[in-house]
Amino acid sequence: MASTRDHRYSEGAGFGDPYEGFDLDPPELRQNTRLVDPTDDYVLADIVDESQVVPEHVDIPALIEVGLAYVAIEEYEQAVDSFARAIAYADEDSPEAQEAWVNKGVAHAQLAEYDEAVGAAREALRIDDDNEHAATAEMNLAYALWEFGDSSEPLDHAERAVELDPRHPHAWYNRGFFLAERGQYEEAIRCFDAAIALGMRDISVTSERERALEKIAPTELEDLESEGVERALETDGDGVEERGE
Repeated sequence: MASTRDHRYSEGAGFGDPYEGFDLDPPELRQNTRLVDPTDDYVLADIVDESQVVPEHVDIPALIEVGLAYVAIEEYEQAVDSFARAIAYADEDSPEAQEAWVNKGVAHAQLAEYDEAVGAAREALRIDDDNEHAATAEMNLAYALWEFGDSSEPLDHAERAVELDPRHPHAWYNRGFFLAERGQYEEAIRCFDAAIALGMRDISVTSERERALEKIAPTELEDLESEGVERALETDGDGVEERGE
């Protein structure tokens, strides 16, 4: 038989008078259920995590690495989220913030979110337009602008990427692609050759090179091939011209 005695609660310090009542639905956890699915397991966890984070304790490089790991397995939405968190906790104009902006732009481009990709690349270049991350930002900006329908700016950004990192094969490929789109086929082929010499030998560069070759008159093609042979004789085997001591 159940006891009829009143339950004895533990004796504490009390709430004081008056006291603030305990709320099972505190304001910081309230969400607009028209915008957020209340059955989403991740919603509450994400909100609580953000409210408990001490910014000084956040490992920004680790967040960027998480984002890059998502990029490697083509989980671009999660990558964007990781890079956005890194940006939120990094100092506004720090190298870490710039790196996160660059990678966020790349992930947006992979999702065909070209407007966001352009914005992220521009923000990275605002932080610093002359360092190790700027070349990647310029390359991604050129690509995103082109896909977004802007044909006036991409070549300028592709050329800037080559200036910043002349050893990057994709920078040369991008420059060649945009030159070919403007009908400058001979110079485009030189860019494709540079990309190949620097190690880029996939179907994209070879097919674009063949397309440019088809546009060149036979006499111009002979001159270009002769120039290519002479240049090959002047290199040290890895695409870099030999220079005197």
